[in-house]
Amino acid sequence: MSRIVVTGATGALGRLVVADLLERVPAGRITAVVRNEQKAADLAARGVAVRVADYDDPASLAGVFAQGDRVLLISGSEVGRRVPQHTAVIEAAQAAGVAQLAYTGILGGPEADFELATEHKVTEQAILDSGLPYTFLRNGWYHENYTAQLPVVLEHGAVVGSAGEGRIASAARADYAAAAAAVLTGEGHLNQVYELSGDTAWSLEEYAAEVAEQSGREVAYAALPADAHLDVLTGAGVPEPFAAILVDVDAAIARGRLAGSSGDLSRLIGRPTTPVAQAIASALA
Repeated sequence: MSRIVVTGATGALGRLVVADLLERVPAGRITAVVRNEQKAADLAARGVAVRVADYDDPASLAGVFAQGDRVLLISGSEVGRRVPQHTAVIEAAQAAGVAQLAYTGILGGPEADFELATEHKVTEQAILDSGLPYTFLRNGWYHENYTAQLPVVLEHGAVVGSAGEGRIASAARADYAAAAAAVLTGEGHLNQVYELSGDTAWSLEEYAAEVAEQSGREVAYAALPADAHLDVLTGAGVPEPFAAILVDVDAAIARGRLAGSSGDLSRLIGRPTTPVAQAIASALA
């Protein structure tokens, strides 16, 4: 049986992918590629092979992959550095002759017309150019992008954004992880593209109302112009380049770019996606 190799395996998504894989295949088939070996001690204790490598150090990736491996390249989190990082992984996978390179991109792929999508589009093209059998997992927004901010939302009584009435078909990070595990362990996924998003799209106004109802607190959606939204984010300590990306994403949401639901995610995981109300409840608990 082929090995299943997960890069970024101790990150927020990677850990969930490995946990899901452990429900499906023997631990001995799974390899976790990590930057910090200590953070993967719990995985090693469960029988997962741990390899230390860094996207920023191409030499460290030599020998990490082997012919016939099924590999999941989880996109890096450092915006602006991801193309060389991802290219290093692709070249190492190509040199090894892996059987599958799955990649976590962004909803819409080449049609995504916002700044955060740029490096994902370049990476997808590099994978196509490599000639490797691929699976593109174009992830939409995570519920956790919003629920992680709930302490601030409750403190100020406001969900702040510049997305207007745009809708967001988000899903739980665990839903996307389950989809990745499904394509790494199943058949029929080579050279396939999946547009992954939640079953139901919602607006920030609806999100604020749900938070208010569940928390028993007054929470409203503060719909701001883009420049005012940028000022709020930078005033809260968000570095300006990243704040600008977040404002640009809200503009994309206003254009409907993160509202689409193809049904691919629920089909891959064999169940409905997690409702945002459930994610809010979990976060409040």
